[in-house]
Amino acid sequence: MSADTDGGPTARGTLDPAAGGPGDPVADGRPGGPRPFELAPAKDDLDRLLKRRSPGARVAVVMTMGALHEGHATLIRAARAHVGGDGFVITTVFVNPLQFGAGEDLDRYPRTLEADLRTARAAGADTVFAPSADEVYPGGDPQVTIAAGPMGGRYEGAVRPGHFDGMLTVVAKLLHLTRPDAAFFGQKDAQQLALVRRMVRDLNFPVEIVGVPTVREDDGLALSSRNRYLSAADRRTALLLSRALFAARDRLGAQHALRARAESAPASEARAAGLSALGEPRLAADAHALACASGPAGADAVRAAALDVLEVGDRTDPPLALDYLALVDPADFTEVPDGFTGDAVLAVAARVGTTRLIDNIHLTFGATSG
Repeated sequence: MSADTDGGPTARGTLDPAAGGPGDPVADGRPGGPRPFELAPAKDDLDRLLKRRSPGARVAVVMTMGALHEGHATLIRAARAHVGGDGFVITTVFVNPLQFGAGEDLDRYPRTLEADLRTARAAGADTVFAPSADEVYPGGDPQVTIAAGPMGGRYEGAVRPGHFDGMLTVVAKLLHLTRPDAAFFGQKDAQQLALVRRMVRDLNFPVEIVGVPTVREDDGLALSSRNRYLSAADRRTALLLSRALFAARDRLGAQHALRARAESAPASEARAAGLSALGEPRLAADAHALACASGPAGADAVRAAALDVLEVGDRTDPPLALDYLALVDPADFTEVPDGFTGDAVLAVAARVGTTRLIDNIHLTFGATSG
């Protein structure tokens, strides 16, 4: 579940579209104009709303921990587009205590339910399901939970032991409670998305999992509720994360372009040697580069491009404390080898001051730009 936050309900019942605030009809982005929008603080409230939807209407859910921003709004709009005007879109707002470890920021997380209601409604949600911890976990922490398995112990799971067990447990519960046809998750939390897909496949959940591309601010920083904790100096350092990812993407693009030239040009080591003998060292060097570009674009070069950007992080003020940079197979989050072909995720996590940030970019190896 998105680690971008909120807490328990502060209101109950239908929000009047004519009353302003959360029910402002101007802010209603759902097809067909203003419709009743209701906060559901409890399972019984949500069940009543689900029973009231149009016959045959598809249900989509966007799971959040509140403090909604444009990234969440993008997920809600995607869910609305997916189910159409007659569909039913649920946004959940629940700060899940199970996915926080010792010393993590459970108490520090912002609780902004009133603003969240406005954001969710404007983006096209029909309801916000904002249960209390007692509603989700009656009787305290559950005795039976979902284990994330080997993938859950890598990268984010290694830094935050138990985090993904808690995440999958609450996602499973919310899928049962909301009973959606489709659930929408941001690609920014790439390992979370991979684990949810694996759980749904392994345990035969009857739901489609849809990944939505990361939303970025104008300077390239991935949108996150944690961005509000960054000072101006922190933010300048934090931009190293996205710059490293973009540098890796650009390196891969250059490799693909060179490979496309190699496939279309009569380049060979013999030609390079001949040009050198004729006193054309620059042309010889170009021919040699093309001759060497006939294989797949290398994962190691892509990693190196990102690390070249990140290596200055320990000299910035404040410094960037890198947790990991990993180029992984999105199916299981294992590192890919240098000759890898196919889809991969380049993921990075680091701490700036007291704020921990994650980001990633999707890359495809082995394709040409032609």
